[in-house]
Amino acid sequence: MNGKRNICVVVASRANYGRIRSLLSALQANSNINLQIVVTASALLYRFGEVIKLIESDGYNVSAKAHVVLEGDTPSAMAKSTGFAIQELTTIFDFLKPDIVLTVADRYETLATAVAASYMNIHVAHTQGGEVTGSIDESVRHAITKLAHFHFVTTELSKKRVIQMGEDPSRVFLTGCPSIDEITNTDLQVTPDLLEKNGGVGATIDLNKPYLLVLQHPVTTEFNLASSQIKETIEALNRIKMPTIWLWPNIDAGSDAISHELRSFRETENPGWLRLHRNFSIQDYARLMKNCACFIGNSSSALREGAYLGTPAINIGSRQFNRERAENVIDSHAISSEIEKLIRIQVSHGPYASNPLFGNGNSGLKIAQILSTVTLGSTQKVFHDL
Repeated sequence: MNGKRNICVVVASRANYGRIRSLLSALQANSNINLQIVVTASALLYRFGEVIKLIESDGYNVSAKAHVVLEGDTPSAMAKSTGFAIQELTTIFDFLKPDIVLTVADRYETLATAVAASYMNIHVAHTQGGEVTGSIDESVRHAITKLAHFHFVTTELSKKRVIQMGEDPSRVFLTGCPSIDEITNTDLQVTPDLLEKNGGVGATIDLNKPYLLVLQHPVTTEFNLASSQIKETIEALNRIKMPTIWLWPNIDAGSDAISHELRSFRETENPGWLRLHRNFSIQDYARLMKNCACFIGNSSSALREGAYLGTPAINIGSRQFNRERAENVIDSHAISSEIEKLIRIQVSHGPYASNPLFGNGNSGLKIAQILSTVTLGSTQKVFHDL
């Protein structure tokens, strides 16, 4: 279009959008780029916060939508949704004709994006490759690395791993994570209306007093344990009874079990310390994380953004197994007594020093500049031996 390079970005979840919001801004501002945004999967669904509304309220035009989520709380539903996503995204890419498709991190929609684009001889750009974690996410992330042509990694160790997987070193760029850009560009003071304007149900919480922030997702390789694992977290927090803001889990297998236990606890116990939310804007989520007494759960945001913010965090279970982290994170098994003990330790410790492990605030501009100028050439990949 008018000599510009078509860059298509696929947004599939609230975490996706938080990771690349600043990158979208940089891409839209780049005079050599025609930005295309495709919204799919849980980013379209009400029960996961309708992230598409955040995207549109931020002033972005959505080029296409792909409804791909198969209802069902099982690994087979995730596998089938991946297949649906490949079909839908293939049709969309055929219509949009992007020069580069950018896909984020390690979800099934991310894999579907990379499969569809690479089979169509479209260059694939991938963020957050080379990171190591628990669950199926790690295998998916490395599979996408082998399909992608350009790699935007967050740490030196991640860069080393991607090159170790046979990728062309000249196409592996250490940029940091654009999610850190959001933190550096946001006033992180909480406002009295922050919770009310974002909906939610449950207790009234004074954000000027100590509070906890919780986000615990199912572990796909342990989805049958989702119910018992979340019960342990609930039990620990119910003993502490500190004002708590709890976000609903993502769409992975096991999420229905977690949601059921949370609803059952709230309806049965009517806890005066608990408030539940579907979603927050990227900025408000950063504000809540910065000012909470402790972050509890298994979200990568505790390790990634939490490192930069210095947020005391408890990482529960195996979902973030072996992921790089700063000193703000303490690991816990999914055992209520251990979780309770470590929360009390972290609350007493208070904020940690900021650590720019995953970036220092200029990642989006770096990635946009590279995408606008990098030589495309053939989509045929060659394995680079060490």
